[in-house]
Amino acid sequence: MKKKYKIVTSGKVVEREYTYIPGRYILAVLITIFEILAIIGVVVALCYFVPYFYILAFATEVACVLKIVSSDDNPDYKVPWLLFVLILPIAGFMLYFIFGSRKLQKKFLKRLDKIKTYGYEINEEREFKLLKEESAQICSYAKMLCDISESHLFTNTKQTYFPLGEDVWKSILVDLENAKKFIYLEFFIINEGIFWDSILTILKQKASEGVDVRVVYDDIGCMTTLAGNYAKQLAKFNIKATPFSRLKGQADSEFNNRNHRKILVIDGKIGYTGGVNIADEYINEIKRFGHWKDTAVRLEGRAVYELTRLFLIDYGINVKNFEAPNYDVYPEQDISAKGYVIPFGDGPAPLYSRRVAKSLIQNMLSSANEYVYMTSPYLIIDNDLCTSIENTALRGVDVRIVVPHIPDKKLVFGMTKSFYYRLMKAGVKIYEYTPGFIHAKSYIVDGKLAMIGTINLDYRSLVHHFENGVWLYKTDCIKDMEKDVKLTLKESQEIKIENLKTNLIQKVIRSVVRIFAPLM
Repeated sequence: MKKKYKIVTSGKVVEREYTYIPGRYILAVLITIFEILAIIGVVVALCYFVPYFYILAFATEVACVLKIVSSDDNPDYKVPWLLFVLILPIAGFMLYFIFGSRKLQKKFLKRLDKIKTYGYEINEEREFKLLKEESAQICSYAKMLCDISESHLFTNTKQTYFPLGEDVWKSILVDLENAKKFIYLEFFIINEGIFWDSILTILKQKASEGVDVRVVYDDIGCMTTLAGNYAKQLAKFNIKATPFSRLKGQADSEFNNRNHRKILVIDGKIGYTGGVNIADEYINEIKRFGHWKDTAVRLEGRAVYELTRLFLIDYGINVKNFEAPNYDVYPEQDISAKGYVIPFGDGPAPLYSRRVAKSLIQNMLSSANEYVYMTSPYLIIDNDLCTSIENTALRGVDVRIVVPHIPDKKLVFGMTKSFYYRLMKAGVKIYEYTPGFIHAKSYIVDGKLAMIGTINLDYRSLVHHFENGVWLYKTDCIKDMEKDVKLTLKESQEIKIENLKTNLIQKVIRSVVRIFAPLM
């Protein structure tokens, strides 16, 4: 199904056409709804027609409550499920059994062991020894990050920071033109337009020259931006593409565990990541919510190995027949650069047994002595992380958080605002980016420690999604990141407590929505 719309780009009115909700997505959603209603309907019917079956259903409900209460999940995640189970007889615990699990789907697990053989091994004893000599505390945090994300500590990796999407776009095109062996591209959203067309033109050319081009895009993330058979369309140009977790209408966790990662790897030597998706609003070719502020980082050196590994896992678990690369995906490199770098991934079990990004952010907060600057399009966090931010500010650290002034989702923005008062009472300073929408995910501590990537301050990123980021310590690009954040703060308005008045209806809506935020 197609829809035409007009946009203003480069001073001209241009008519475009985009695919919205292809038929297979509608069918998948309808199948899912039918499955849920059928399962619940069967149980209700059994309770009504089969003698004493309701006793079994009641016992199951009690067992479900006990399972939720005794689980290792965050209490913020338990509360909404307990409400569902207790308020909705039968339907509540059935929904929990269907959607409560956040583990990786079985079809992915079958392919995972094979794909893991395409990893890499390095000896990082020297790097950790040098880091410990500089800071024992930072070294311990780095070891923890490497352990829980199965990543590694790298040195001698150049970094280039990009304060806007249009800046990274120009750099990407240059590097793509110089690709010799392979191009791995993975994004949550790919939308046809100026940005994607410029990249696709090069990908087609490189694929025709024998360069191995592979593309991963999230199936739900691209639901309204790409055709339902887009991977087959790319295959015509010898581009190996796959949607991540193709939506098939299975009543399980396929609506969660989406792939929010943004990764571009060229020849295993150059890697990109950050908040920028491939869509024209990210490079301000179109205006949706005012000026779109986003950031990205370019890595050159051995740290790119980890971005390569993450891509191969995400690509490999989504294709039935994985075609092994016939080239060296982890080439030796001789790069000289300051500082320490840890690219890392985060996602559901069993790939990750702990919440990697949340643990990292909390460690960064605890290491702060002077200031912490954070930018995120959303601010919807659990009590644990909220307390960590509060405690950092209460220690006298200057904590500043920048969020959008023009929201992309009003209901979500209302939830973001619901955290203002609590954080500000503890001394946290909240800013709204007045020119428009800030989509950047940057975290800077004392000008020495930073993290940039795809991770928002919300449940989607911290609990449900596949994410990735780059941890940085004493690297050159941290100065550029800090300079950019300070300029962003000047363009933003600081929120004052006296301006946080809300009416009763808003308070009620925010309170209800906030309860169920962990499931959204």
